[in-house]
Amino acid sequence: MRIRHHDARRRWGRMLLALALALVLSGAQLAPALAAVTQADIDALKSESSGLNAEKKELQAKLDALAEDKSTAMERKTLLDQQIANTSAQISNVEAQIQKYAALITEKEAELAQAQADEEAQYELFCTRVRAMEKRGRVSYWSVLFRADSFTDLLSRLDMINEIMNADQRVIDDLQALQVQIEEAKALLETSKAEEEAAKSELESRKSELNTRRSEANAVIQQLVANEDETEAALDELEAEQEAIQAEIQRLNQEFLAQQAASGNSVESNPGGYIWPVDSRYITSTMGGRNSPGGIGSTNHKGTDIGRVGYTSSIYASKAGTVIVSQYSSSYGNYVVISHGTGNTTLYAHMSSRKVSVGQYVNQGDVIGITGSTGNSTGPHLHFEITENGVRVNPLSHGAEPQMGYLSGYTLSSSA
Repeated sequence: MRIRHHDARRRWGRMLLALALALVLSGAQLAPALAAVTQADIDALKSESSGLNAEKKELQAKLDALAEDKSTAMERKTLLDQQIANTSAQISNVEAQIQKYAALITEKEAELAQAQADEEAQYELFCTRVRAMEKRGRVSYWSVLFRADSFTDLLSRLDMINEIMNADQRVIDDLQALQVQIEEAKALLETSKAEEEAAKSELESRKSELNTRRSEANAVIQQLVANEDETEAALDELEAEQEAIQAEIQRLNQEFLAQQAASGNSVESNPGGYIWPVDSRYITSTMGGRNSPGGIGSTNHKGTDIGRVGYTSSIYASKAGTVIVSQYSSSYGNYVVISHGTGNTTLYAHMSSRKVSVGQYVNQGDVIGITGSTGNSTGPHLHFEITENGVRVNPLSHGAEPQMGYLSGYTLSSSA
């Protein structure tokens, strides 16, 4: 069908039709979407993932170098804890990628639907133009020109015909452009869906890897039981580290309080008023003498272990205060210390991840970390300590009221 040179009966009213067509065509273009998510966002996450993979290989090389030498057990446990943190970060990265893909797919589907609607409207306009020309097909553009009564009138008629022909061609061009845009949108949508499925598959693989790493980390501590001498040496080393940490905590707390006093923000000591640092009330190990779980760990336990938590349970600030320590150690793993006033601190250990940094003020009940089994630990639990006036106190029995501890309503395990 010839559209550009097809004969048609048109008079001056054709000029109005051309103007109307121009208005319709201007609205037929597909407006670019203001995407909240772009491929660049996903590419940035992939770049971050590549960095995590490189870190993972480096950690594995260090572990391979240590092999199964029991004398390096705690060093291997530290590296495994770092691998666990790396794998957890990879899981978070992939989960973020999946969220971005889901948002991107939703946007692409909306763009595709809009493009298809615009194509339908443009095709209808195309059919309307063809039908109109077929009805008036007995009179050519030449007859319109020959009816001019002056040279000026001829030029005016020629301009009008050119505009009509251009408008007709734009109808076709825009229809073709929309068809190309639809095909491109479909291809991008399919690519995004395929990449999202690949990310979901990777996520399952990372989660499986995380479980393996956790089992390996817990097994390292348990392996020390096989050699009493090595167990005793590791025990002495860990206890020495814990005492050094306690002394450093007191030093940092005094330094913090001095800084507060110098700035006119003196913090008054306010013992009491603690809340449970996790949702569980199950005590697996009390403060003081105990049979060490797994054959290793302080037999003069300096804190309270709270069990029946996993690797994803929230840890809460037992009392409001300022974070003075947030770091990793061989004994405590990932741990946080909060200052609550003169000589008054709380410690939270073996976290899988820390959510606060030094200098940060936290309210009672704020999430400060996630439970885990880092450091000297054979399974997920929270090691919790309260220090008042520089001395650790038992939160289960020490309190403002006689025979009433800061933490009540708990259940003791048979081995506690």
